[in-house]
Amino acid sequence: MGEERAPEGIVREPGRALAEAQQLLDAGRPFHAHEVLEDAWKSAPEEERQLWRGLAQLAVGLTHAARGNARGAAVLLERGAGTIDAYAADPPHGVDVAGLVHWGRVLAARARDGDLAGTTVPRLAAGRRRAEG
Repeated sequence: MGEERAPEGIVREPGRALAEAQQLLDAGRPFHAHEVLEDAWKSAPEEERQLWRGLAQLAVGLTHAARGNARGAAVLLERGAGTIDAYAADPPHGVDVAGLVHWGRVLAARARDGDLAGTTVPRLAAGRRRAEG
């Protein structure tokens, strides 16, 4: 979308990664949020990698939605929701797993119906502001 890519390979503490990704989502930059989450995925301990991978997939799904690619959005949102669902019982780092799974699946269903109007930005963790978009 004409923006420079963020530097890759930055290791952030989980709270910082979530905060930066949330700021980018709130600013309408889901692809850049994906890059932050992807860095977290690559540097996370083994038991958390799928959580960060799923969060990155949700951000890519939101990127597809923002670009009007309903099919791509549906696939990535459903995949991301399914990937993080395993963490719902004991979510690390305050991640709102249940809320994100619900958000991802609802938006995926809407995308399958071709309805991307009024897409909302998710709240990644408890205590983080939710933006509408």
